[in-house]
Amino acid sequence: MTDTSDRSLREASLETDPEAREPSGRTSRASAVDDLVEHIRTLISEGGLKVGDSLPTEKELCERFNTGRNTVREAMRILKTYGVVKVRPKVGAVIIDERMARAFDLFSFNTLEVSRETFVDIQGFRSLLEVASFELLFDKVTPEDIAELRQINTELLNAETAVNASEIDFRFHTRLVAVMGNKAILDVYKIMKPVIVKIMMKAKTVQTFATVTYSEHAEILETIEKRDRTAYQYKMKTHLDAGFRHFSD
Repeated sequence: MTDTSDRSLREASLETDPEAREPSGRTSRASAVDDLVEHIRTLISEGGLKVGDSLPTEKELCERFNTGRNTVREAMRILKTYGVVKVRPKVGAVIIDERMARAFDLFSFNTLEVSRETFVDIQGFRSLLEVASFELLFDKVTPEDIAELRQINTELLNAETAVNASEIDFRFHTRLVAVMGNKAILDVYKIMKPVIVKIMMKAKTVQTFATVTYSEHAEILETIEKRDRTAYQYKMKTHLDAGFRHFSD
């Protein structure tokens, strides 16, 4: 392509989207998009918009925030990635709330390899919930909760694969966290599932789950049933830290 063609395309881009102009005195495309995303988020929160409501049209957003079409489209793409808007044919951008699902998708990218540092961070977070929050757990747990946890744990004895067993293991711990009655905490815990399951499976066979993991869960449930707070903290912390040696730096 000739220099003349390059220049023509560049000029066309500047006419189409004024925010695309390069630095001197003008905002760069990246920061212009970031600013517009923030403006739209403010528009949603302060404008009283709710799930199902439509955002202003592309043209209206361009005029309202004095920006170009390309910038608006890029901002919409980012908001779509966040799970905040969905662009529908003949309707335009509609507000949705799929933020937890998008966060789960983004977090799942962190499962290719789990380092020792990641193990320490994830298990440290889990300890804050499953060990340090023992008072809340002991206050809220019921005989029905314990019975359901025991039933889930029993499923480990019949798991056919390590993958299946890790899903049961995660379900056991998720059910335990659910006892605390905080949906936000439970949602965050579920978002971390890809990495937690990866940690659970490290150096384990289906037999390990049916013996070691099953036994450790059973001992934890026994401490809860007996209301033995000290024993519970020790058993759960030991259980969560058990895989440390299998992870390298």
